[in-house]
Amino acid sequence: MPRILITGCSSGFGQAIAARFLDEGWEVIATMRAPSPEGLPASDRLRILPLDVTNPDSIAAAMAEAGPLDALVNNAGVGMLNVLEGAEIARARELFETNVLGAMAMTRAVMPGMRTQRSGVIVNISSSVTLRALPALSIYSASKAALNAFTTSFAMEAAEFGVRARLVLPGSAPGTSFGRNAMARMGMDVPDPYGAFVQGHFQTLQSATEKTEAEDVARAVWRAVTDESVPMMLPAGADAETWFREAGFKAA
Repeated sequence: MPRILITGCSSGFGQAIAARFLDEGWEVIATMRAPSPEGLPASDRLRILPLDVTNPDSIAAAMAEAGPLDALVNNAGVGMLNVLEGAEIARARELFETNVLGAMAMTRAVMPGMRTQRSGVIVNISSSVTLRALPALSIYSASKAALNAFTTSFAMEAAEFGVRARLVLPGSAPGTSFGRNAMARMGMDVPDPYGAFVQGHFQTLQSATEKTEAEDVARAVWRAVTDESVPMMLPAGADAETWFREAGFKAA
């Protein structure tokens, strides 16, 4: 039975990805900082483990418990909606620690096993914000652009040992708690000179008719893991697919 480890399964995309792979008969290791079965399907093929991707000891403990893996999904991420002047550099550093270095650390942790078995897939959850410049998202966009660059380069190293790396780019998903969690964790203390500008942009985002559902992301991840022919980047969601085409990419 194939086995997958998914980070950031406390809500949203992570839970949808876990549910999809359970439906497909996989053994699923769902990880999160504070383990809870809430929102996850009941299954004897599901294990829930504590994991903080910014903590080396936590990663080592989770990997020891997980055992050999056929796939890894780096889904854990932190959001931020603010202009640069409104963001503390300490918060930016925290965001990069999770979104970029956390994914790198997890990828590094699984590679020895995958390299030895000469098989495996690593899927990094990026964002469609890397497809076009958007205001009030400069720090978040930079972290996801860094993840894209890391993944495309790392994929060349991994391919030498039969391991594939892919990117899934979701769009805006107001149906998940990602935005609310970002506000709670990072705040949104926008400087007064930027207030009207940011509020106007925020309203534009909220009024968009095309959205991404968590199931769209789960479907794209399933394709990335199981279909060797898919391209490096896969959009997930109606809005992401539109932006993908407008950026000159051909959706597979």
